Parts: sequence; structure tokens; C-alpha cells
Amino acid sequence: MIKQLKEEVCAANIDLQKLGLVTLTWGNVSGRDAGDNLVVIKPSGVPYHSLRADDMVVVDLSGKIMEGNRKPSSDTPTHLKLYNAFPKIGGITHTHSTYATMFAQACREIPCLGTTHADQFNGPVPVTRFLTEEEVYTGYEMNTGTAIIERFANLDVLALPAVLVAGHAPFTWGTDASDSVRNALALERIAQMALGTLQLDPGVNELPRYIREKHFKRKHGPDAYYGQK
Repeated sequence: MIKQLKEEVCAANIDLQKLGLVTLTWGNVSGRDAGDNLVVIKPSGVPYHSLRADDMVVVDLSGKIMEGNRKPSSDTPTHLKLYNAFPKIGGITHTHSTYATMFAQACREIPCLGTTHADQFNGPVPVTRFLTEEEVYTGYEMNTGTAIIERFANLDVLALPAVLVAGHAPFTWGTDASDSVRNALALERIAQMALGTLQLDPGVNELPRYIREKHFKRKHGPDAYYGQK
């Protein structure tokens, strides 16, 4: 099981570069083995073009390295914080993709302006608060996870599988590693569309809720009917 997960997580990390979602080594993907409570994640600072499945690092939910000869991503504590808080998540992606990061740096939610957004995210993509100085210097990556969890206190992580960390960049998640990458790609595209729409009409209204929910529920949930069975 872990061998297969390492291959899946490695492929998902390589996809980040193929999809144009990362520059240099600015991003990472992890996947969770729920049965054994283990997480596979990209090694820190290793270029995507040279990644192999054997390079992936296996850690438990406390961060202890269980397998691998490399140092795990510096964002591992954020991933683990989210896995511990949201058991239904099976994969997490972190990027600094251009348009989504613009919204994060502006500390502005990505508003739901059309059905393309609503197909993937049932509402505005939320933004966290800034971390305090103390949080930055006493566990920066772990406290990034804390800020995300706080922001989702009254939100559905499955209906909104993305967040913008204030001043930083986006995180997305999904049922597995590849699903979290798909959500990262969707996030980047809707961020680009939102920015363009706001430039055309700064006073544009958000999509009416009943249209938003119709489009989201066509693809997600027990009554979804989009696609093939």
C-alpha cells in the first residue's frame, strides 16, 4: 500500500510542474494512508524533474519519519495539522501559483462570480488571518495549519477544498493526492477568471446562491448527475 502511495504522490508532485502550477521548487503534494495513519510527502527542495517514488518520505501523523532517506518538505507540519483536523482529507497540495497567490497576498477571498467557480467550490475561497509574530517564531508551519483550521471552523472542507493563507499562498486538498492537484489547478484558473472579471467590472455581483449551489451539487454529493456512472 505504501509503495503504491509513494508512486501516486510522486506522480502528483511531477504533475504540479507539468500543469504550470509551480516555479522552481515552490510547492508540494502529500497523500495519506488512512489505514495505517501514515503520510507520504515530497522531500524538501528536490527539483520535480528528478523526483522518483523512492525519494518520497513517509511520516506518521506526529511527524516521525517512518521511511525515506531525505528530509521531508518544510511544509510537512502544515499538512499533518490538516490531516489530523480533517480525517476525510486524503491528499493535500501547496503551491505558489500566480493568480491564487495574488489573492492570498492581497488578503482577499476569491469571490464566486460564475458557474465555473461554482462547479468546484461552493462559495468564495476563504483567506486566513495573518499569523502573529509569536506564531511565526514558535512553529511557523504548524501554526499555518492552525490558522487554516480556525478559518474553517464553520465551513465544509469538502465543499470548499481550498484556502488562501494570508500573505503566503494557497493550499488545496481532496480525496487523494491527485484530486488535491486537480483542485489546485481549478483554483488557479478561477482565480485568473475572477481577477479578469473584477478588472472588467470592479462592482460585479457574486453569482446568486441558488445558481451556485445548483452547479456545485450537479457534480458533488449524493444527487450529483454530471459525468458517467
